[in-house]
Amino acid sequence: MENRPLSPHIQIYKWHISSLVSISHRITGIINFFAITLICIWFALMLLGESNYQIIKIFLETFLGKFILIGITWSFSFQMLSEIRHLIMDLGYGFELQTTRITGLLVIFGSIILTILIYIIGRGLI
Repeated sequence: MENRPLSPHIQIYKWHISSLVSISHRITGIINFFAITLICIWFALMLLGESNYQIIKIFLETFLGKFILIGITWSFSFQMLSEIRHLIMDLGYGFELQTTRITGLLVIFGSIILTILIYIIGRGLI
């Protein structure tokens, strides 16, 4: 057998913020696809009558409904900030290791902060 170097494997590969943001960006894209589909179904049900709207409203007031709404809000926030990061990188900026680390952290924490702000504004607390 030849002594060839091993490819980076999941057991020896060290995760970076950029890896986490990249994988999360793909996952949130899939989540957003299904979320938009659910939102369209919700609007279609609202057009079919008030009783359908009441069913959706009751579900959204449950713990699971609120969890799903907050999760979708975070997913949209994360995707939006990550897209802005990718747009800046497409323009040729931000490829330095420290810059990618900082912008990755900004996407992660920014999406959490943005979700909290949207929740607070939606509840009428500010």
